[in-house]
Amino acid sequence: MIDLIATAESVAQAEELLAAGVDTLYIGEEEFGLRLAHSFSREEQRALIELAHAQGKKVNIAVNGIMHTDKMKKIPEYLAFLAEVQPDNVVVGDTGVIYLLQEYDLPYIYDAETLVTNARQINFWQKRGAVGAVLAREVPFEEMQRLIQQVTVPVEILVYGATCIHQSKRPLLDNYFNYTKQTEDVSKERGLFISEPKKPETHYSIYEDLHGTHVFADNDLNLINELSELNQTGYQTWKLDGLFTPGEDFVAIAKIFVSAKKAIEANAWNEAAAKTAQQEIQKYHPVGRGMDTGFYHLDPTAIK
Repeated sequence: MIDLIATAESVAQAEELLAAGVDTLYIGEEEFGLRLAHSFSREEQRALIELAHAQGKKVNIAVNGIMHTDKMKKIPEYLAFLAEVQPDNVVVGDTGVIYLLQEYDLPYIYDAETLVTNARQINFWQKRGAVGAVLAREVPFEEMQRLIQQVTVPVEILVYGATCIHQSKRPLLDNYFNYTKQTEDVSKERGLFISEPKKPETHYSIYEDLHGTHVFADNDLNLINELSELNQTGYQTWKLDGLFTPGEDFVAIAKIFVSAKKAIEANAWNEAAAKTAQQEIQKYHPVGRGMDTGFYHLDPTAIK
């Protein structure tokens, strides 16, 4: 069965996403999770886990931050809380956190961002308790076809949303504004972007938070036309990321993917349906943010 995962920016939106047919919520708190649409309080996390479970749905909690020593001191208390409220999975990339997970009844999904690019790495972590893995966004479909034949746990694919291409622990924006003697807002809500020299058409979103500076690809990912191919190949864990698609627009896009999922499972999905869905997604996608298929259709030998 296809598992459709979606981020949430509020309790209200999470409720709407569940009602729309999303299978799994992806939430967490900023202290430990990377690039979340919202930082949920402990009470909110508990409430959403209870709500999802009452509906036969799931919740994955992001614990995939870059953990320095000071952050690692705080992790046991958070893991103890999660062991109490029992999310379905925690999403982890730091080996130190995985080591600590041995003391708690918490299944984990391995997510090391751009590092998850081959089956042997996924199988290594599967043998050490991982129940799934998040594939790097930079893996072309040609490589994905070979990889899926060699793994025994579900592999998550981003099918809609922004792709982070760089993270630095350093406050690069603050450093820049301090150097130029400016006081500016560097949060995601500010909507800052950077361009390549002499390429004004490039538009890389950038912001700072507790984890440092994050830079995103020019265009957001949209694999609505590739869903049937992904399903047939064996990729049935799909994620929607609403980091830059707020409110009702993201819920509307989630509904489109839910409908596509149902049609695919009923063998009723075709080229015309995919074209219509693509047009509908464009209506709700943020103005000024492009969409493409990322690395999906690239020849692996052509990537430099």
